[in-house]
This record gives sequence, structure tokens and C-alpha cells, in this order.
Amino acid sequence: MAEIRAEMVANVFQVTAAPGERVDADATLLILESMKMEIPVRTEEPGSIVSIDVAEGDVVQEGDLLAVLE
Repeated sequence: MAEIRAEMVANVFQVTAAPGERVDADATLLILESMKMEIPVRTEEPGSIVSIDVAEGDVVQEGDLLAVLE
């Protein structure tokens, strides 16, 4: 299992994937917003989404768990 964690303090602008979905490498799971910039959060490897651990509008801190892939 691979955990995807926040690399910075940001707002969750948009969630673009759902648990159970199969994704390819470099797929966008969600979009963070920080200082009026949109930052896509992408997968490094293909897999299935086990969980999305944030919702649109949440504020995440550096190191917070965003999603888990299998």
C-alpha cells in the first residue's frame, strides 16, 4: 500500500477520484490550492484507490494523509 501525503499546507480545492477506482501512473487524485495556485496531487504508480482521506474544503498540513493506494 502506498500513502500519499500533503507536501505543504493547503486547502483541498477539488477531489477528482473515488475509492475503488483504478488509476494509472501520474493520474490526478485531487487538487490542492495554496496562495491562489492550484497544485495537482498525482500518483507515482498505477493501482486501486483504497481511500481518499480528505474532502473538498479541508485544510491540510504538511505530512497529512491524503489518500491510500493499493
